Amino acid sequence: MYDFAHGQSDFFEGVTHSLCTLEFVPHRPLYDLFIDWLKKGEDLDDNRPRQTEFNKLNLNYTLLSKRNLLALVQNGMVSGWDDPRMPTICGYRRRGYTPEAIRMFVDRIGYTKFDALNDMALMESAIREDLNRRATRVSAVINPVKLIVTNYPEGKTEELEAINNPEDPEAGTHKITFSRELWIEREDFMEDAPAKYFRLSQGREVRLKSSYIVLCTGCKKAADGTIEEVYCEYIPNTRTGESDCNRKCKGTIHWVSAAHAIKAEVRLYDRLWKVENPRDELARLREEGMDVIDALKEMKNPESLEVRENCYVEKFLADTKPMDHFQFQRIGYFCTDKDSTPEHLIFNRTVSLKDTWSKVKDKA
Repeated sequence: MYDFAHGQSDFFEGVTHSLCTLEFVPHRPLYDLFIDWLKKGEDLDDNRPRQTEFNKLNLNYTLLSKRNLLALVQNGMVSGWDDPRMPTICGYRRRGYTPEAIRMFVDRIGYTKFDALNDMALMESAIREDLNRRATRVSAVINPVKLIVTNYPEGKTEELEAINNPEDPEAGTHKITFSRELWIEREDFMEDAPAKYFRLSQGREVRLKSSYIVLCTGCKKAADGTIEEVYCEYIPNTRTGESDCNRKCKGTIHWVSAAHAIKAEVRLYDRLWKVENPRDELARLREEGMDVIDALKEMKNPESLEVRENCYVEKFLADTKPMDHFQFQRIGYFCTDKDSTPEHLIFNRTVSLKDTWSKVKDKA
């Protein structure tokens, strides 16, 4: 009945080009035949619909079947249709993907008649390129440890200039506050560091982005060996932009002032599935007799969402609105979640700065 109605509906509605996916290729003779029968051989060349087939947009690490996506929602395996891990328009929007990036991705892969499995890394590359041009650069610390500048006066603060976007000269700057106690990433300090570790370590220098060069002097550890505080001394006359500063160092790390930062929740989203082709893997598991829900649970990536509640962002983000785009320097691109409030800021990771999944695949 569908084959019978397809061509005739197109003809009556004035459709000139019927664009279909590849499974309609063997149906095209019927499409044309029923249009011929419609007018019993009359000349239809002036307004005959033409069916053209193209490949579906298949992505690795992505399951597009609406039936299976519905099962995810109904069984609470995701938070809803707009869960940022879902391959839906509302899901991609909430994660921070832009229409321009999606169009860029589709233009890059092109339109063919080959049923290909496209690499999700191409889409991530497109959103990185788009957000690199538009996202404001800010400092955020998502795994904090306190850094104390021991020779900086207590109670003193400085207002420094931070560039909003080096790719856009018109984006301007904003103010950041420097003080004696700062938050830095825990990964940016190592007590016994190898030779090529260009971050904080005993006796080594590093630049605090947009501010001073500091010399690490030690740390304080808890009873279980966890680093509680890191100590350093700032070097006067090394502030970024000072004309008489000729001192160089190899490493630069980001930071936020402990007294002026805002606490935030950061959600680190990753790919929902741990298998490259979840469509075929689901079919295989079903053939082995596994229930659909159990099969979906078997394929789900347990690290697809990590929620970090004790993060700190600079005060510049106090007035952020849902869907604002930012680059958390040295971490990745983020957007403000729709549930974010001034009292409880929430940021979703759109994509990391680098393609970490290619390294995972290489190791596998």
